[in-house]
Amino acid sequence: MITPDLKLVEKYNQPGPRYTSYPTAPQFTENVAAEALVADMGKSPLSLYFHLPFCASLCWFCGCTKMITSKTAPAEQYIELLEQEMDLMLPHLGQQRPVQQLHFGGGTPNHFTPEQIDTLARAIHSRFHFAEDAEISAELDPRRLTQDHIKAFARLGVNRVSFGVQDIQEKTQKAVNRVQSDEQNRDAIRWAKEAGMCSLNIDLIYGLPYQTPDSIHETLNQVLSYDPDRLAVFSYAHVPWIAPAQKILERHGLPSGEEKIKMLGVIIRELTSRGYQYIGMDHFAKVSDPLAVAQRNKTMQRNFQGYSTFHDVEICGFGISSISQTNNTYRQNVKDLNTYESMLNDGKLPLDKGYVLNQDDRMRRLTIMRLMCDHTLHFQTLSKELGIPFKDYFASELNQLKSFIADELVELNSDYLKVTPQGSLFIRNIAMIFDAHLAQSKARHSKTV
Repeated sequence: MITPDLKLVEKYNQPGPRYTSYPTAPQFTENVAAEALVADMGKSPLSLYFHLPFCASLCWFCGCTKMITSKTAPAEQYIELLEQEMDLMLPHLGQQRPVQQLHFGGGTPNHFTPEQIDTLARAIHSRFHFAEDAEISAELDPRRLTQDHIKAFARLGVNRVSFGVQDIQEKTQKAVNRVQSDEQNRDAIRWAKEAGMCSLNIDLIYGLPYQTPDSIHETLNQVLSYDPDRLAVFSYAHVPWIAPAQKILERHGLPSGEEKIKMLGVIIRELTSRGYQYIGMDHFAKVSDPLAVAQRNKTMQRNFQGYSTFHDVEICGFGISSISQTNNTYRQNVKDLNTYESMLNDGKLPLDKGYVLNQDDRMRRLTIMRLMCDHTLHFQTLSKELGIPFKDYFASELNQLKSFIADELVELNSDYLKVTPQGSLFIRNIAMIFDAHLAQSKARHSKTV
């Protein structure tokens, strides 16, 4: 059982990356030619991501790239732009590469009407070939979901669904401008199960106004009655310099660091005692879930969509702000819709920034990703995989772990580095030791715990 130690939290709770990539997105630069970013396409299966940015209202905690509108006409126009982008990208991807994974994020994908979802489905399926066991998932908002939406996503092939709940307490819901009833949640889940969607994830947030350890306990009790397969329980990241609307939450007051740590203790205790495996950071899964199995087998991966069971895929993102990844590059689309449209109309890929990894980057990426996923680094295995004497190459970094070792967050011997259960709460801090770019970075990050 992991019990957060307040003194250690006070010591290590500092800003740091979430390591959905390495190097992280702040290192991406405009000084990379688009040709270099798409020249590295491989032959592995594809993982497609579509960013659908529209929301009918603004949740004041949200830091995502989104556009607030009550109209559906912009979504119709956006689908046409996605088709243009797909057509521009297809020659670079090569023929008949199977799609192993497809994810719709946002924004609110169910802001699109059922008819628009069908249009998007035809656009995607006419251009890509899907593996028979492809995982197709969508992030949906129960407040604005209808059974017709669910049926449309089912026709598209969605078999995994994630519902944003965040909190069940009405006072907190009103404070963050997201009022959502238990009935709406249960209807959404029932419709998804009736449509054959085999996996359910629930998103929650702790650290919002008026939340307490007791209220978090109540939220978990209700949410567990939904029987989710996975839960993402995010620590609220207060980054008003990125999301100015978050300043509104300051009027209500935010829980203290000590209160947040107590909430985290409740979350870990409740979920791990009720059949869920702590995957890492803010993710939990039933012990029988493929993600939990992949973690135990040390085949789990981490990318811009979080933790994943797919390890040999190339990520290709479409839509504003989406990020793509090949073996040696990252590329990110522009975030402004007008710029996105203008570039597509000019026949240009709507790329804003990118990064080409060097050999050191690739070695550090593998090291950080294995650390984030396995919580263990086996030196002999990594030496063989990277083609270097691992302990010699990273001698300086291993020497910097003394504080973590003294605080019993890390075990280090001649064969491996192993993160302890308590240390798993500080996995971002430990990964930061291996980040060669962090010291020179001017990026501002959320706190690590």
